[in-house]
Amino acid sequence: MSAPDRPLKVGLVSISDRASTGVYKDEGLPALKEWLGKALATPWEVEERLIADEQKGIEATLAELVDARGCDLVLTTGGTGPAPRDVTPEATLAVADKVMPGFGEQMRQISLHYVPTAILSRQVAVVRKQALIVNLPGQPKSIRETLEGVKGADGGTVVPGIFAAVPYCIDLIGGPYVETNEAIVKAFRPKSAQRPRSAGAQ
Repeated sequence: MSAPDRPLKVGLVSISDRASTGVYKDEGLPALKEWLGKALATPWEVEERLIADEQKGIEATLAELVDARGCDLVLTTGGTGPAPRDVTPEATLAVADKVMPGFGEQMRQISLHYVPTAILSRQVAVVRKQALIVNLPGQPKSIRETLEGVKGADGGTVVPGIFAAVPYCIDLIGGPYVETNEAIVKAFRPKSAQRPRSAGAQ
């Protein structure tokens, strides 16, 4: 059962040793904000964090965004490969109440349409308290692809993106009712969970 209507609170976490120390400009947070700005048709608020690839620091950031800041959805980018410093999945699992394996499976299925090295990605998704936490890839193009899915030549969906399932998941864990811009990604809900489209939703 979703919570009374209020803005969706989103935590965005970019995880990169070099970007967090200013070696290069972070691209993850701007890419996430741009995509959400196009995809969400309901009000939302954001909390941003740019942090290093340190497991304890990632765990503390995720816990703070959920427990203290009240985020309904937390999206991370970076730190999901097989390299020694890639510890985002371990940190995410460490703060989890429930694991949601379908998200990682679907992200890899989507990415395999573009690159064979998608099998090296280790993204996971979990529920902590009232929040869904999802690990996304590190590159802006890959972020968009995994959120939106694979589109055919006619613009139709060949493989659904993971964000299609996010609003209903947020319903089920007690968050606000979220609508999307269907030209970007169409949220799926069972008929029993659907509401009439609000004024202004596309």
